[in-house]
Amino acid sequence: MQIQDLPYPDPGVPDARSGARFLWWLGRNQLGGQLQALAWGLLHFGSVSALPFCVGLAVQAAVDRSGADLARAGGLLAVCCAGNAVGDTFLHRAAVTNWITAAARVQQLLARKAAQLGPALTRRVAAGEVVAVSTGDVEKIGWFVEAVSRFTAAAVTIVLVCVALVVYQPALGAVVAVGLPVLALAVLPLLPRATRRADLQREKSGRATELASDTVAGLRVLRGIGGEELFLDRYRRASQDVRHAAVRSARMWSLISAIQVLLPGLLLITVVWYGVQLARQGGISVGELVTVYSSVMVLTYPLRHFEEIAMAYSFSRPSARRAAGVLALERVTDTGGSRTADLPSGDLYDPGTGLLAPAGQFTAVVCGDPDAAGRLAERLGGHPPERGTPVLLGGVPLDELPLDSARAAVLVQDKDPVLLSGSLRDLLDVPASGDVEAGSALAAAQCADVLAALVQGSLEAEDPLDARITERGRSLSGGQRQRLALARSLFTDPEVLVLDEPTSAVDSHTEARIAEGVKELRAGRTTVVLTSSPLLLDRADGVVLVHDGAVAAVGTHRELVRDEPRYRAVVTRETDEEAGSAAPVAGTPLHEVLDDLQDLDDLEDLDAMDDLDDVNDMDDVDCLGGTGGRDGVRRDAVRRIGALEEIEEKA
Repeated sequence: MQIQDLPYPDPGVPDARSGARFLWWLGRNQLGGQLQALAWGLLHFGSVSALPFCVGLAVQAAVDRSGADLARAGGLLAVCCAGNAVGDTFLHRAAVTNWITAAARVQQLLARKAAQLGPALTRRVAAGEVVAVSTGDVEKIGWFVEAVSRFTAAAVTIVLVCVALVVYQPALGAVVAVGLPVLALAVLPLLPRATRRADLQREKSGRATELASDTVAGLRVLRGIGGEELFLDRYRRASQDVRHAAVRSARMWSLISAIQVLLPGLLLITVVWYGVQLARQGGISVGELVTVYSSVMVLTYPLRHFEEIAMAYSFSRPSARRAAGVLALERVTDTGGSRTADLPSGDLYDPGTGLLAPAGQFTAVVCGDPDAAGRLAERLGGHPPERGTPVLLGGVPLDELPLDSARAAVLVQDKDPVLLSGSLRDLLDVPASGDVEAGSALAAAQCADVLAALVQGSLEAEDPLDARITERGRSLSGGQRQRLALARSLFTDPEVLVLDEPTSAVDSHTEARIAEGVKELRAGRTTVVLTSSPLLLDRADGVVLVHDGAVAAVGTHRELVRDEPRYRAVVTRETDEEAGSAAPVAGTPLHEVLDDLQDLDDLEDLDAMDDLDDVNDMDDVDCLGGTGGRDGVRRDAVRRIGALEEIEEKA
């Protein structure tokens, strides 16, 4: 595998039983690249280690005043230099290739796992941990996989040089052959402590990344409640903990580096002292002494790879363990599926809650708990966070379909959809049925003002579809981002579309038009909307109240408002006290007031609608930490409308 061949057609099935097994699996899958790097490494280190022999021959030739021997030594020296240059060049090329391809394989595996798990991933692993694994950990894992071949080449070279020195000069060669293994193994007692400190640094870094991720995600809310400085102080403290851990880890590695410099120096002094004694006694020649001395000095270069492999393993081991932990996560349902890829059609039924969404109808679902609504949306899309009875589409369990087929049949848009950077055309470049045009989807989602804003920000775009969207749509308001995401989902035109609070960030007038547009565009298709908005609920073909994880009531919006207190409490956000106090003011039953509240055409002249519009314009109140202010004004508007109607009737 070369860099230009990336990405992998199939990154394979990793051995995620442990971090060590995962590293071993990566190495085995790059056996060709490892052997190539090993070959070039042997050429490089062998050429470097042969230089002292050439220098020794040249010195001895000069002592003997032999021109032929000097020429021979010069030729050998030239060959070694050429081998050194070629080996070093291609070793670096092979090493970088191994590093990048190993990191790319891990990234593909993580991306595939994230796609398989969907929203269940961040329920089982912190978002900051996922970010840390897919960025810094990937580089450390690639570093170790790449360093193995260079370390192997260095170790083989040291063994061969020791054998050659023993054969060439037994007395000094024996000293070197005994001293070099001691140098290589001298740092082993320090490695456990260095590894523990590296693990601690990685753990604190992961916590800081997680804290930063959570803070950025809630930055708008933090600013709204004045908590920005508080969380900034928390991140400062976490950052300082990471710095202290990094300094302690660096101290240990600096000690290991110092030992790697000190011990070879002591060995060099020993060899020189002993060699001079032998030379005085006539036991060795000057050329042999220079050769052995130069060999020991040159061998400090491959010895450095023992320190590097120890450092690479210490840093990659916790990274591999965390990556393996993410890759070991499995979907609750089978990703391969046991049925054919034919897409089923029919009613969508959830046996766990008893929810039934008839085929071709617009069904609204009301849950008192937003988290429960999110989990229900995941279940309806075939992504249950925990094991249970599978959801049925036309009588076919979704978990028996291949993952891509299940996702093509049921599309789930969560309450916080993501917009990637690029043009609007790129945003709509998604798998679609082809029956819905982009313009129709944008119109149904009421995106006219969004298109105008995008075109105004992209002066070079003649076609609105060529207008640029900034990263995550940050230049747009919350309501504009929400409507673009809704248009994308409508353009996809799946057999079943599940929307989780698709209009929570838009004003009431726009919300009413979106409800009509979605119902019209999705006519004949199954649409499930999880919401508590009366404007959406009133336009649904049927409404289902889910309470305590089970269907509690089924009917139309107006029927449930009139007959079901639990439904009324969720939709109006009112307590029993408030319900009692509202009736005398209005002079009419609460359900009639709420029914009238939905009829916007009849209420446009009432001053109370100004209150509703102001408080429903979530684009202007994104900084609110909750919906209490909005709900309070809504209830007040309901009472005011009732009072106005009572006055009109008496008149």
